[in-house]
Order: sequence, then C-alpha cells, then structure tokens
Amino acid sequence: MQEVIILEKVYGDRSGFEKLNRKLKALIGDLDIEWKIGTTQKQWVKIKLEGEDEEVSANLIREEFGEVPYKLSKINEGEIYRGRFIDLGKVGYGTYVDIGIFSPSPKDALIPLYYLKETFGNRPVREMIRKFGWVDFLPVEIVINRVEFGAREVEAYFTDKQVKKIKTWISDGYDKLFVVGTVSENIEEALVKTGHSRDVRRIEELGLMETLLILKKGTQAPGIIKAIGPYIRSAVIGAIKFE
Repeated sequence: MQEVIILEKVYGDRSGFEKLNRKLKALIGDLDIEWKIGTTQKQWVKIKLEGEDEEVSANLIREEFGEVPYKLSKINEGEIYRGRFIDLGKVGYGTYVDIGIFSPSPKDALIPLYYLKETFGNRPVREMIRKFGWVDFLPVEIVINRVEFGAREVEAYFTDKQVKKIKTWISDGYDKLFVVGTVSENIEEALVKTGHSRDVRRIEELGLMETLLILKKGTQAPGIIKAIGPYIRSAVIGAIKFE
C-alpha cells in the first residue's frame, strides 16, 4: 500500500471528493489499482493506493497534483512551494501560508509584514486582505526565505510570478470573486440559475475547490455575491472591487 498527500484540500461542501475521483479515473483508471480518498490534518487530501500498479500510480498522482513536503527537514531556502492562505487576519505581523508541514509538528510559513509593505505599499495587513480579496484556502506560490530548524520557524515571500498575478488582479479594473469551498461546476450552475453567466468574463480554476471569477466591465462584485451566494452556501467569497 502507498499513500500520497497531494497539494489539494477538500473542505466546505466536500464536492471536491467527487471531482477528484473523476480526475483519478481519467489518470489511473486503466491501471491495476484501487484507491481511497480521504483527508488528513488541515484538510489536505490523502490518497491510499493498493494494487499491482501502485508505484506507477503514485508517481502519476505526484506528477499531476504535486505532493506536500510533510517534514520540516525537507524545506529548503530558495525553493518554491505551493500552499494555501490560513488564519488570515488573525495576526497583524503578516500572513500565514500552509504548505503541508506536519512533522515534527504542524508549521505554517509566515509572509512577514515588512515584505508585504515593500511589495504592496504601506498599509496594514488586514487592509491588504480586504482590498485584495484574500480568503483562507486561496492557493499561492511562495519561495522560502529563511528556515530556523531549532525554533521551527519558516519565513517566505511570494514568488515573482505570484506578485505579478496579484498586482494584475488589483489593477486591471475588472471586479473579481475568489470562491473557495465548492467546485467550479457548482459556481457555474449558480451563475446559470441566476442569469449571471453573461456577467462573467472568465472563470479560472485555481485549485480543486478554489475558483476565480473575473467579471465583465460594469459588473460589480457585491451584486454577483448577493445573487449566487444562496446557491453555494458552504463557499466563502473574497472580492476585489473597483469603484
């Protein structure tokens, strides 16, 4: 038996299990393998594999979805990791990103306030969170700046690619919604039911249960949230709003 903890989380309405199962069928369905999907600490997805082709299957899954580092000792300064915002707004000295460190104990990477101010301007972290539409579980890409193994501290910055993405999101003039906690198909269904599909310029899947909606010029985020919210009750929505 093999186990892989992939770089996806399932939470909210848990519709991600069904979607992931479909993805696994397409990826390894023809192999001699049985799989079971569950979650481990902090909602990371764990896939158990059993069968003749478990080695091949595990490698295909790692290639397709990525794998958490699991151990603090595997974290290297200068390396890039994908993670999720966690506990946003709980502290004023930065934002935490969960990259899947469980051992010797769970540990999140801190993006410090001084770096956020240097990158996005001199404003409090909670204001950034609100203005930029950041919500817990939103996927982000970070580069490790410093690891202190004794104190078990991990400090990180956003990658250049991530910074460019955020700066584009907050400056291009299109209202946006970050919807976490349900799959994109459920969001599309809510848009169709409420007649708002025509107000969306583009839908981007940021993760298994995280979706970005870029709205058309003249369409305002609060109106869309009010309309689709009742159809995706378990979802949390962050918004970037332009006046």
